[in-house]
Amino acid sequence: MTKYITDLKPGELIQIVTSLQEPVYRARQVSAWVYQKYARTFAEMTDLPASFREKLAAKISLHCLEPVNEIKALDGTVKVLLKTPEGSTIESALMLYAPGAGRPRTTVCLSSQVGCVIGCLFCATGQQGFIRNLTAGEIVDQVLYWQRYVKDNPNDRGEGADHITNVVFMGMGEPFMNYAAVWQAIESINSPEEVGIGARNITISTAGLVPEILKLSQEKLQVGLAISLHAPDNALRDKLVPVNRKYPLERLMQACREYLLKSGRRLSFEYIMLKGINDSVAQAGMLARLLAGMNCHVNLIPANTTDKGKYQPSPMLVVRAFQAELERGGINCTVRQSRGQDIKAGCGQLKSRFTQ
Repeated sequence: MTKYITDLKPGELIQIVTSLQEPVYRARQVSAWVYQKYARTFAEMTDLPASFREKLAAKISLHCLEPVNEIKALDGTVKVLLKTPEGSTIESALMLYAPGAGRPRTTVCLSSQVGCVIGCLFCATGQQGFIRNLTAGEIVDQVLYWQRYVKDNPNDRGEGADHITNVVFMGMGEPFMNYAAVWQAIESINSPEEVGIGARNITISTAGLVPEILKLSQEKLQVGLAISLHAPDNALRDKLVPVNRKYPLERLMQACREYLLKSGRRLSFEYIMLKGINDSVAQAGMLARLLAGMNCHVNLIPANTTDKGKYQPSPMLVVRAFQAELERGGINCTVRQSRGQDIKAGCGQLKSRFTQ
């Protein structure tokens, strides 16, 4: 079975290098070529002896994902279809944000699974079904792909940053159902010796897996947590987010409050606005009462259409009325700007697609 460098845990690359009778510092050189210089091949590692590169190439490979197709949206968002070693495909997206009130951002939306087992009816990945978990290396490789893209395409940056500033686990899959690989990837993405993105600029989104929320609250790295909520009561959430049947709102909210107490971090709640389903002012009032007293922020996201979906986005007037009711209830709330809709790169639109 092929070993990929992005799958290696700390110390494993050193073990491989020393097994080839090379000094330890060679491992640092190789890491720098992969994670800071974004090398695609061993041949690019010109400060390493050719004989060492040949021996290393016989032991490990650099990248486990192969780009199949790139497509760019009118707003500058870019989506890539990536093929895994066995031939499955996943999608990942790059989003560029102008400075606005803060600094420019270049954000990568990562997938953690091929497909998804949760089965949310308004999500293209959920409609697809589940195939397998991604490895840590396959997750990290998505970031490295976009690092190279930003470096190689300076004219495509628009007003975004000239490097990856933020990472969100909001692509295909439920990250907490692949916790070990996702966390290993996060440690690599955060490590100054590897990708080097600050923990506070990394966010994990979950449909509400209670044990993993509590586990995250104990982790040392202070990454962000976003809960995909989408309904203010169990009856509706059971239909929209089937995992609610296992972890109903009472248990989920208790876990969220424990997370806030232990982590000291603010929580985000994601709320897809579905026309005539979950967008009434009365439902906004229920949501405000559900979240009362929490250090949290709600992102309202007008639904994006999917190939098999029957749901439509709420009209903006309805969204604004919902937002106003939440704010009257003391809940901080933002309407998220939708990006990449014309290339199906928006929230809930990523999926495995056929290669041509």
